[in-house]
Amino acid sequence: MASVMSLPVQQHCPAGPAADHYAVVLAIEPTVAKNLDLLVPISRAWQPTDYLPDLEAVDWRERLGRFRQEAETISDELLVVLVGDMVTEEALPSYAVSLNSMVRDDDGTSPAPWARWLRGWTAEENRHGDLLNAYLRLTGRVDMRAVERTIHHLVANGFTPRVDGDPYSLLVYTSFQERATRLSHGNTGEIAGRQGDANLRRICGMIASDEARHEAFYTRAMAQVLELDPAGGILAIRSMLRRLVAMPGRLMADGRDPDLFDHFASVAQRVGVYTLRDYASTIEHFVETWNIAGLAVAGAAAQAQDQLCRLPARFDRLADARAPAADKQPRAAFSWIRDREV
Repeated sequence: MASVMSLPVQQHCPAGPAADHYAVVLAIEPTVAKNLDLLVPISRAWQPTDYLPDLEAVDWRERLGRFRQEAETISDELLVVLVGDMVTEEALPSYAVSLNSMVRDDDGTSPAPWARWLRGWTAEENRHGDLLNAYLRLTGRVDMRAVERTIHHLVANGFTPRVDGDPYSLLVYTSFQERATRLSHGNTGEIAGRQGDANLRRICGMIASDEARHEAFYTRAMAQVLELDPAGGILAIRSMLRRLVAMPGRLMADGRDPDLFDHFASVAQRVGVYTLRDYASTIEHFVETWNIAGLAVAGAAAQAQDQLCRLPARFDRLADARAPAADKQPRAAFSWIRDREV
């Protein structure tokens, strides 16, 4: 997932409406400060090692053997989804680079609330890729060199959330993506548990709980924006949701399959990890949580308000229409699993 901006914004504000949006984002810093407790103190935070075999233990071979034995129960389809999720998490440096023009924490250690949140968020997110990477490496179930090459490509390819420099849109984007990531990891964990890998179920559950806290932060921040600037906030939400929200890993590549992300997303849809129905439910959640229908707006913002209130039903219909085709998508060979087709 990608995150938002820091300070000082006064020195770098663009002209026009974006400048007004930055001013509002600056004005909600007291809310940001109050919600910094959504970051877990490092002394109490989980670390990847907590969920992996202890290789310093005397019986490390037996522990690793049990770990690998459970991982053998995971299907190729779930492995593909897990690799795609892990590659997306490992591209965290690319997200930071893409957002550098908005971060503006020039010395890298600003005590301002936005800067503190961003650094803390990055530190927590960094563990996700580390843990999933280590899990996959220790299982021996995937071609790690092909996976590493995909990570290399994705970081090199870069990333843009397509927010056109607007901080409101970036808050909408991060709220949406944190919820989508929570659902994806949570569903992966549930499926892993049903297939017999309790280790992966715990791993995905812990990552999903992190994403839930991060979602809460961005959702509350955007709620404050809507309180101060309902018209501008509604227009930003409509701008983001009038087309499919850009997925963070959409530029992933392994040097062989030009449609790798689409093939990965197709498998995720087929196994029920992240579906168009989940996308529709996410839109519905935010329309309700941000009380879009109850905001007092006029003109173009009122038109956007009406469109947003009708959007969940539209995507529900779209999910219904596309569901039968999901299982009929042609299988694809993935380099991550030695070109086996799923």
